[in-house]
Amino acid sequence: MRGLGGAVVVVTGASSGIGAEVARRLDQEGAALVLCGRSEERLQRVCGELTGDHVAVAGDLTATGEADRVVTTALEWRGRLNGLVNNAALDHVAPLLETTDAEMREVFEVNVFAAARMLQRGAAAMSESGGSIVNVTSRLATIGVPMMAFYGAAKGAVAALTRGAAIELAPQGIRVNSVAPGMTRTPLYDEWLASLPDPAASEAEVAAKIPLGEIADSGDVAAAIAFLLSEDSKHITGANLPVDGGYTAA
Repeated sequence: MRGLGGAVVVVTGASSGIGAEVARRLDQEGAALVLCGRSEERLQRVCGELTGDHVAVAGDLTATGEADRVVTTALEWRGRLNGLVNNAALDHVAPLLETTDAEMREVFEVNVFAAARMLQRGAAAMSESGGSIVNVTSRLATIGVPMMAFYGAAKGAVAALTRGAAIELAPQGIRVNSVAPGMTRTPLYDEWLASLPDPAASEAEVAAKIPLGEIADSGDVAAAIAFLLSEDSKHITGANLPVDGGYTAA
């Protein structure tokens, strides 16, 4: 994809799942990567699969100053920042009426406020040269699912932030888009599936509800993110790209 070779890109939540696959895809495209995650061990495992230039920054993005530290790492390493993938997230499955204040705050702190701070710091670093920011939302940003109301609300907030930021930052040449995955094969998905009485039947039931008839793998989402980071999408901003096999269009 045009413009990714040599681009300096921060990827948060890069130690597993979609984030790790994004790191692999951008590495193949020739980007120089700053990979962020809570687990140093898991980050180093992902780094061991990469062949291009990369650095790892382990830490909790909800902590004060962490967003600054991540962006400063990129600037001190390469002198610029061209792209940001806001992928770090916290899943939350619980009955609406039983969710505590503390749980609500944690869901929004990780999924909204940490992403917002990364967007602010990343955009400030791109203000003179432009760049591309991709926020990872969810199908739940646009549809309701029992037991996941607060997670969906948080992802909906990120989708709204994407639109507002895209308009405000456009004069600086900064594009802001989001990708909304549907059911996607990741380690978390595999754990959930394995916990069910009949995994094969359950997966077939899930796939049957998707118009394209199959569950995405993390590479499908990573490809969409790479596209939105690249110059191939240079006239796209403020968009939310569903990668869900048509699920939210049905």
